[in-house]
Amino acid sequence: MKIEIMEYNPDWTKNFEEEKIKLLRFFGSHAVAIEHIGSTAIPNQRAKPVIDIFIGVSPFAELTFYQRIFNAKEYHHTPTDMTSRYLFAKYTNEVWTHNLHVLPYNDGFYLRNEFLLRDYLREHPKLADEYGEVKERAAMENGSTMEAYTRAKTEFIQKVIDAARKEKGLPLQSVWES
Repeated sequence: MKIEIMEYNPDWTKNFEEEKIKLLRFFGSHAVAIEHIGSTAIPNQRAKPVIDIFIGVSPFAELTFYQRIFNAKEYHHTPTDMTSRYLFAKYTNEVWTHNLHVLPYNDGFYLRNEFLLRDYLREHPKLADEYGEVKERAAMENGSTMEAYTRAKTEFIQKVIDAARKEKGLPLQSVWES
């Protein structure tokens, strides 16, 4: 799979809202928060055209519970090395369209690095433009695998996370922890 970065598409927000409605039907009151994260949640941000969604749940159940909730033809569990999180990739007409991250909802939910990155870039458009350039370069030079692409963006993301955490008076934390 080759990572491709596209110009911002205002439909990404609409696509998130449509998916959120479906997810609320699937999860009911089990979902405490459903949030649009990642680059598609940042106005005017270039991105790979995949909507990232955090689903904060309480209580946090075993993987099999969530596998039963999702339609296996559309939503595929993707094993990762991330702890306390399940990742499902959604495919529409065999095209990867969404990443659904199921996580425990707790007091620190909105202090996760992913939210800090999203919100900081929303507040700093010039930095968001720079991030778009970093992603395009990462996709050109390291876009053959998701891991290589992600690692190529790490230094920039860490810089933004550090600034966001300092601004909020939070301790610094590696982007690889969460």
